[in-house]
Amino acid sequence: MSELIVLNKRDNVGVLKAPQGDVPAGHKIALADIKKGEKVVKYGYPIGVATQDIKKGDFVHTHNLASALTAEALDYVYQKKLHPLPAAPQRNRVWAYKRAVGAGARNELYIVPTVGCIAASAENVARRFKELHKDDMKVDDVVVLTHRVGCSELGDDLTRTKTILVNLSKNANVGGVLFLGLGCEENRMEGIKEIVKESDRVRFLVAQEVEDDEAEALRLLEELYAVASEDKRTLVPLSEVTVGVKCGGSDGFSGITANYLIGRVADLLEACGATVVLAETPEVFGAEQTLMERAKDQKVFEDIAALVNKWKTFYGSHGVNVYENPSPGNKAGGITTLEEKSLGCVQKSGSGEVKEVLSELERVTERGLNVIESPGNDIIACTTLAATGASVIMFSTGRGTPLGSVVPTLKIASNSPLAKKKSGWIDFDAGRMLSSDVDEIVTELYNLLLDIFEGKKTGNEERGDKQIAILKTGVTL
Repeated sequence: MSELIVLNKRDNVGVLKAPQGDVPAGHKIALADIKKGEKVVKYGYPIGVATQDIKKGDFVHTHNLASALTAEALDYVYQKKLHPLPAAPQRNRVWAYKRAVGAGARNELYIVPTVGCIAASAENVARRFKELHKDDMKVDDVVVLTHRVGCSELGDDLTRTKTILVNLSKNANVGGVLFLGLGCEENRMEGIKEIVKESDRVRFLVAQEVEDDEAEALRLLEELYAVASEDKRTLVPLSEVTVGVKCGGSDGFSGITANYLIGRVADLLEACGATVVLAETPEVFGAEQTLMERAKDQKVFEDIAALVNKWKTFYGSHGVNVYENPSPGNKAGGITTLEEKSLGCVQKSGSGEVKEVLSELERVTERGLNVIESPGNDIIACTTLAATGASVIMFSTGRGTPLGSVVPTLKIASNSPLAKKKSGWIDFDAGRMLSSDVDEIVTELYNLLLDIFEGKKTGNEERGDKQIAILKTGVTL
């Protein structure tokens, strides 16, 4: 039992640091006898119910533990419980690109296809432009927001596509943007222009309206480049910074190491006045009360409750149980129920007060901790975070993923074997927390994050892995 991690005095299961017989590291062992029907407790909260009698020392997983979640919308009671933030670190400014929307970690040109049909042409334009400037490139990158939607869409899907693309173009990492349309798509350029006005940093092109669309796109990019290439980093306070937090491919250590570590860094950022955004709504099911008790007021509490119940209803309307999550990979890594996964997930939000709840189409307006609506899907959630204003994302993983968002994606491994095995994917090893000074590791990650804001590349940037994806909920024509 000496190799067990016990997270809360109320827990009746512990987590193995190392394998024990046939039970892998990261999985759960009973700390006491648990009767059939009794709650199994981890993090101090129930993570499900025992489906059979469990003896002290038994392996606890899918064979004897099940979720207690239901699809019914719940009534919640606001019981405010706040924890003080730590003192602000001495390092509380970064060299970044100061924009009207906040501090940018990068100075990039974006090509935004309005429709998937024109994406290959956009990629050709970016490739040709970078070849032309290979010896004198004065921006960090030319990024194409490749996607496969924008046509054969109606209603909410069309509104979502247009708004997400526009919001991405407003990210503080963007020094200039070219909207590239085909001409016959549902996502009309006229609709984009109603939201975004042409300026020295914004250009529009409809490919069907010109003879050589790629040549014209290159000409417009040169105009944007002439302006963006003059941008310089300046020293800005962290109150201008927005950081997203996300987890993907979690394991039994994620909530203990990587997510907890992200939460500690989030608290330091908020102590400096920065903005932190938590996504993936369905992965707070079973842990929503831990966010609700930190709501700044009754309205924010009600907004969190409404958001959770909205997504439960959405799942039910498709005949899907809310507890279909966790994934096979999560279960192989030691996570048994959605409650367990969610309690680990919310560790990323730290201990700060929840200032605002945002829809998927909104951008942050209030500093501090924000909660934004999104599915748990990694790339859709990361896209939503970037669209809402995050210039960098801290992304934890226990199973490993090479996925990169359109913004720098700081990949944090929950366990050291993964960090060693997939060093090309992983930027930081949080598994060291099990054997090293935690406060020192918190400081190390905090400094790495600020270094990334100041130009240090993440693994996804080194590999050129910059993806987006946009949620669809309706029909395709």
